[in-house]
Amino acid sequence: MDYRSVLTTCTYCGCGCGLYLQIMNGRITHTLPSKTSPVNEGKLCVKGWYIHEFVQHPNRLKKPLMRKDDTLQETSWEAALDYAATELKRIKDAHGPDSIAFLSSAKCTNEDNYVLQKFARAAIGTNNVDHCARL
Repeated sequence: MDYRSVLTTCTYCGCGCGLYLQIMNGRITHTLPSKTSPVNEGKLCVKGWYIHEFVQHPNRLKKPLMRKDDTLQETSWEAALDYAATELKRIKDAHGPDSIAFLSSAKCTNEDNYVLQKFARAAIGTNNVDHCARL
């Protein structure tokens, strides 16, 4: 039996609570709060307690998908990113930067949300940025 406890940061909201993922034989089995984390001081919300369940869910997307002939098909990260960049440039050139908006997630860290809004404003030139990271 191979058992490990790995310190990490919860991804359910931008608070950044510290937690330990309990790993047995290569699979995450449980979550425990970090008692030394200054953010959550040994406590977790209900989402944090069960964060380990979505990581290994069989329906979780693991590769990018692109629509081809009305069906979603797996593709490479390079192809997906090239397509996204090409389309963002095309839309911006045709309709202006304010025709593009960005929506981020509460499952991102505050730093990730900051980078997205910085990209939207500096690279694209729009202030159309929102997220659902409201606590």
